[in-house]
Amino acid sequence: MSQTKQGYIPKNGKHDIGYLPDEKPTAVRLFLYALQQVIVMFPATVTVALITGFHVSTTIFASGLATVCFVFITNGKIPMYYGSSFAYLTAIASLVVAEGGTMGTPGTFILPTELISKAQFGIVLSGFVSIFAGLLVRIGGMERVEKILPPCVTGSVAMVIGLTLAGNAVRDAAPMMDAAGNLLEGQSHWVWIISLATLISTVLYTKYLKGVLGQLPLLLGAITGCLVAVVVMLLGGGNFFRTMPEGALAASTWKLGDGSIFALPAFSLPKPNMMSVISIMPIAIATIPESTAHIYQLDTYVNDLAKRKGKPRYKIAELLDKNLIGDGICDMISGVIGGPAGTNYGENISTMAITKVFSVSVMFVAGILAMVISCFTPLINAIYAIPQAVIGGLEIYLFGAIAAQGIAIFIDKKVSMFEPKNIAVIATIMTLGLGINYGFGGNINFLGIKIPAVAGSAIFGILLNALLNMGDKKESSVKA
Repeated sequence: MSQTKQGYIPKNGKHDIGYLPDEKPTAVRLFLYALQQVIVMFPATVTVALITGFHVSTTIFASGLATVCFVFITNGKIPMYYGSSFAYLTAIASLVVAEGGTMGTPGTFILPTELISKAQFGIVLSGFVSIFAGLLVRIGGMERVEKILPPCVTGSVAMVIGLTLAGNAVRDAAPMMDAAGNLLEGQSHWVWIISLATLISTVLYTKYLKGVLGQLPLLLGAITGCLVAVVVMLLGGGNFFRTMPEGALAASTWKLGDGSIFALPAFSLPKPNMMSVISIMPIAIATIPESTAHIYQLDTYVNDLAKRKGKPRYKIAELLDKNLIGDGICDMISGVIGGPAGTNYGENISTMAITKVFSVSVMFVAGILAMVISCFTPLINAIYAIPQAVIGGLEIYLFGAIAAQGIAIFIDKKVSMFEPKNIAVIATIMTLGLGINYGFGGNINFLGIKIPAVAGSAIFGILLNALLNMGDKKESSVKA
């Protein structure tokens, strides 16, 4: 094994390219890597805004601001991107209905500022849940945390997160079909060409491109998909590019002229109300196992690269308390200015795992880019214009990668699949998570309370693991 200034060179002579958390790429690469992270963040984060009726520009700005703050909160030790969480969708919808509002077709409506402000109050308070969890981790230590959230739980939750999003990915990849798989009136099967071209090109770029291009497969895949969409349009297969909804600029905080070039996002302040607290605040419990699973995933992949580069081990998993506290503060930051609640993003972790670019500097610049993009109307229009099929093609890869990282946790932490306790915990989390998602539309009514798929399966798995551990203690005391 030989060493260079740039890292480890394997025996096969191929240079192992990658950036660890404290390493910084050159300016051009830094910008490209950051842009890729923003594009990867976009599908899920903006989708949450489109479904809930939150302002897209405000949501993008909030995610960028929260990401920049997260870097400072964690002292630049954890490369994470903060984005909107799907776990809160039902809670926000319930609040809107309870307050007399209505939810329209995604992407065609924006909630009144009054309703957004009420939701903001619950989002801000939900941050306290993650902060409290982080403080418990800090006080109790990692050993106690691992007893509550062992790899069999965090790995399973990661898999559920990825697999419950599979439906979203395929629906986005095939927007011309209804829920029964039938072609909608006026739609074209050409859309499959766009989504599959995006997916396959991204996979091929990941495998075959080398050097800096090899670390930009998702960005290049998105560009390829858009180019294919242009060709399809020229061949008469239909126009799959979208436009910004009418009235999207009306609520802007400040506009330059008519806002066609520059417009600040629509910022608003939280309005105290008990309904949002009851509806939204408890959902934060769902993001704790998700966030914990993410940091274990990150720890696995960062240290794999560190080993390849001959560097000391990075103690990413031991920063779980800072990660959770950072998540909570970021919820507050997003909620205060009018953005949805969120968590650190599995899609961005997937991108880092694929590209091996774990630089904190990249995430910081990505946050800055997101804020800048949110203020320029042509850029927001460009984001709206990306064909849904292109986003779907990327999602198939990214959401699957999240699930695959759950398996990576099992392997890295040497989870025994012959241990009855592990099998029970994994089996119930997977079955409940996927069963609730696909059998009951993502939520199930349990004793009058709507329980989200990820939250319900994660909480049940945690409780079952604790129950089975109690049995182990009793058994060991009898033996003694």
